[in-house]
Amino acid sequence: MRKFYAVLAMILVAGVAVQAASIAFGFGGMLSFIQGGGVVDQAVVEGSGTGSGEIGFSLHAIVGGAVMPLAALLLLVVSFFVKVRGARMWAAIVFGTVVLQVAVAFSISDVPFLGLIHGANAIAVAATASIAARRMRQARGSGATDAQPAAGAKAGSGAVAA
Repeated sequence: MRKFYAVLAMILVAGVAVQAASIAFGFGGMLSFIQGGGVVDQAVVEGSGTGSGEIGFSLHAIVGGAVMPLAALLLLVVSFFVKVRGARMWAAIVFGTVVLQVAVAFSISDVPFLGLIHGANAIAVAATASIAARRMRQARGSGATDAQPAAGAKAGSGAVAA
């Protein structure tokens, strides 16, 4: 279960990279389309097949709206079966950042400045998921569990030995 937890956390980190790449591809294609004389209207936004990167927007929506929330929820569920100090806490933090990310994403069209929070929070998703994965790998090496803290860690401190 520890390995599955770490893999799920790293999937979330990779998901953030896919999100950044896909949205950059989408906007790059849209800018190219506009520079070539195209006009962005509702048909283009809905994906009329201009061949100018709109697949990036679709990929961003699918990964961000389904894959990332599902992976974060699965990480949270798995955390209850992993007997490593802090696993549930970090999974809950990751899940919270993903929930915030999705909520902000659905509000961007109404309040565009939320895009600033969306971009910054993406970094928080990657950072917290990286921490969760790293702590799990460290715990695998030290054998630390909830019942038995790692050598050098205070009981109840939530620390995992490096």
